[in-house]
Amino acid sequence: MQFQIEQAKNLLKSAKEKGATEGDVLVVEGDSFSTQVRLDDVENISSARGKSLGLRLFFGKRSAITSTSDLSPASLERLVADTCTLAKIAEEDEFSGLPAAEACANTFPELDLVDHEIGKLSIDEKIAMARDTERAALQEDPRLNNSEGADFSHSYNEVLYAASNGFSGTNRGSGISLSVSPIASENGHMQRDYWYSSKRKLGQLASPESIGKKAAHRTLRRLGAQKIKTQQAPVIFEADIASSLLGHLASALSGYALYKKASFLTDQLDQRIASENITVYDDPTLPFGFGSRPFDGEGLPSYQKMIVENGILKSYLLDTYSGKKLGLPSTGNAVRETGGGPSVGVSNFHLMPGTVSPEEIIASVHSGLLVTELIGFGVNLITGDYSRGAAGIWIENGELAYPVEELTIAGNLKEMFQQIELLGNDADLSDKIAAPTLKISSMMIAGN
Repeated sequence: MQFQIEQAKNLLKSAKEKGATEGDVLVVEGDSFSTQVRLDDVENISSARGKSLGLRLFFGKRSAITSTSDLSPASLERLVADTCTLAKIAEEDEFSGLPAAEACANTFPELDLVDHEIGKLSIDEKIAMARDTERAALQEDPRLNNSEGADFSHSYNEVLYAASNGFSGTNRGSGISLSVSPIASENGHMQRDYWYSSKRKLGQLASPESIGKKAAHRTLRRLGAQKIKTQQAPVIFEADIASSLLGHLASALSGYALYKKASFLTDQLDQRIASENITVYDDPTLPFGFGSRPFDGEGLPSYQKMIVENGILKSYLLDTYSGKKLGLPSTGNAVRETGGGPSVGVSNFHLMPGTVSPEEIIASVHSGLLVTELIGFGVNLITGDYSRGAAGIWIENGELAYPVEELTIAGNLKEMFQQIELLGNDADLSDKIAAPTLKISSMMIAGN
């Protein structure tokens, strides 16, 4: 990173000389590359590098945030002056302010989040990986005769954070991703699906061949999709679909939703909110994790925290501000972008996997639905009401029988989490939000 901690401290010193009582600086620099190949042709290719700086200043309980991508001395001098002017005229907020100095991190875990091998790949090699992925998908079956394309991308970011409470630290991370979306045709009907691999390091990435073959299998199994009658039945969420339920849980546990009384989990701390087999943790200290970080967006320490233990809610997700509003300490879940103040986010938010295979879960269902795709967004976090468009595979006598589409699955998240009967052993814990295949005992499935 070109911008240094000493420069950030000098900005805060300049602001203090102008009357600021507190402040912090966030700098993000990085680069990214992406290319898309469709039917063997390169459709687009892009490479970008960017940098931005966010400055937050307090004058007592008044504050303002500004940002810039011009890091020249003259630009930063104007930024400090402008931010001071804005902060002086802002409304007071009794809950505003930085964390106490003694709460900030003073040691940082080694997380191994950077892979320099990615940068050694030539552009031709990157394009070849996308081409190989698409070819692997399309050669699986003659019915796979079209494609929405294969994508290869990677990124690298550096973050610097410094605050007037004495904290300063940096964080670096890389990532690489490869995906493909083939299209299959049969009897005048077309279906599409996809598969992907996304990792911190090149050596962890699944091979183009394995990604392509899995995408092909997922697409072919959707051919001949039928409609079904409206009914109540067990529903199984595939692992990558089940993670969306975990995302809804995280949103409902955000301090900002809780202090506004806009969550179905308001005032549920230490209460049972899920079945006994549900244990969820948030861990920013996992090596290679996409949500891993040595400190949170306010400089607070990274540590593993239990969120739900055997169905009992043990912790909310809080930053300093939402914690003050609720009369609770921050849980170290602040996230930050240069253009705004801290908010609440997860690190590596994982549902502990079970011991049975996805195949055993399917075998446990006499008649029900395996969800392979969700469509639209129909979740009310205030009430927990849940209604999503869906497609999948119908299960008869414990076996996958035929594909189904044009469905709506409905329930209430409060009941759905209580009715999770089985958890698979297939969670990919390298994902930021990860869950295994799971079975909900009963949901309304609306069809014909």
